[in-house]
Amino acid sequence: MDEKVKQAIYRAVENEPFARELGIRLVELNAGHSIVEMIYNPDLMNNIYKRAHGGAVFSLIDEAFETSCQTEGVVSVALNVNVSYTASPEPENRLRAESKEINRTRKTSLYDIKVTDQTGKLIASCQALAYRTGKSVLDMLP
Repeated sequence: MDEKVKQAIYRAVENEPFARELGIRLVELNAGHSIVEMIYNPDLMNNIYKRAHGGAVFSLIDEAFETSCQTEGVVSVALNVNVSYTASPEPENRLRAESKEINRTRKTSLYDIKVTDQTGKLIASCQALAYRTGKSVLDMLP
């Protein structure tokens, strides 16, 4: 993976307002692979049933997806994201989303994404498809 692309993606996540608000951190980035983490904060992330809001878990998934699909240096955008929620995390648990590229063509790439809590319990599973625009990440990111 190109080091300039890697550093641009790290900077983009650090400066992304939504990721900062949720406390999402990019902890690992390699070609077609990323790991992001956040602490499940019930004061910010609960739904009406006082459990983790699906949107909060999805946000972590989306951050893993968007970072892993940019690693080739080509701007990629979501075409389809299919999430299965399997469990609700406990408050203050560290959630980890790991995204792995499982297929890439000239125009699309497919990713397998898993969210686990700090005990390794599966919280959500996802398959996501990205469209590769052909534009350079380095032209788009700071």
